[in-house]
Amino acid sequence: MPRLLRLPLVLGLLCVALVTAGCGSAPHQGRDTQPHPSTSAQVSASRAPHRTHRIHRTHRTHRAERTPHRQRSAPGTVPPSWLGTRVLPHQPGGFGRIEPTPKVLRDRRFTLPDTVPMLPGHGFASRIERAPARVLARSTWRPACPVAAADLDWVRLTFRGFDGSRHTGELLVNRTAAADLVRVFHRLWDLRFPLEQMQITTKAEQTAPPTGDGNDTGAFNCRPVRGATIWSEHAYGLAVDVNPFQNPYIKGHLVLPELASAYLDRSWHRPGMILPGGPVVRAFASIGWGWGGSWHSLKDLQHFSANGR
Repeated sequence: MPRLLRLPLVLGLLCVALVTAGCGSAPHQGRDTQPHPSTSAQVSASRAPHRTHRIHRTHRTHRAERTPHRQRSAPGTVPPSWLGTRVLPHQPGGFGRIEPTPKVLRDRRFTLPDTVPMLPGHGFASRIERAPARVLARSTWRPACPVAAADLDWVRLTFRGFDGSRHTGELLVNRTAAADLVRVFHRLWDLRFPLEQMQITTKAEQTAPPTGDGNDTGAFNCRPVRGATIWSEHAYGLAVDVNPFQNPYIKGHLVLPELASAYLDRSWHRPGMILPGGPVVRAFASIGWGWGGSWHSLKDLQHFSANGR
């Protein structure tokens, strides 16, 4: 074959060999046969959020299953561990220093343990009996009191706590008033008026250092009138204090209990408060008892008595 004719044939065969070996990429001028790195990153980025979201959601679900939701108690419904233990500095008159009400006590709705066994049944129940010697022994009664031991009755009755449940408490009262007071507290039961605690005042409580946070509904207490030497109506068993913390004693700058200043605002109606013309006042008025909240020189919002004093 002439040399000039063989040359194109050789060049053609060489080109076919180069294409087969991959040299045919030359015509694409810098374009790769694999996806561009930036394109690969964009694809990954567009999918990554979906994968991340699914993983995050699965993790949150697992954590929720592992840690159950805890119901938080409403403020003021669980008594603090320090209740009744933090002694206040004394001031003249033997009372504690008046201090601002702690936040947990500003809307107080505690349910404290009963101090006597539950009376049988499901509704209101009561028991009246002559005060046994064992009950008198843990009370403030002593021979110098203005009422004889034989004239005091031990009254046990049910009441509704701030938890709405049935509780049992006890009162030491003058036997002439026992049946009437049972009717009053039966009425408060029907009205679902809450009490925190109902127990008999002890001698130890009379001399205990002030903590300013007590809230016991009670009756007999052999002591004089506050700031005086004459006997209180409590010393005769003819007076009852109801929820003292929600219904404090107020005389000038003196507030008792000493931490109850948040309840000086009577326009803020909270459970356990006694209000003018309200059901508690009417219940005691039905047996002829007067309310200390109607006094002028001072206000004893917790106090009810047979003679109105």
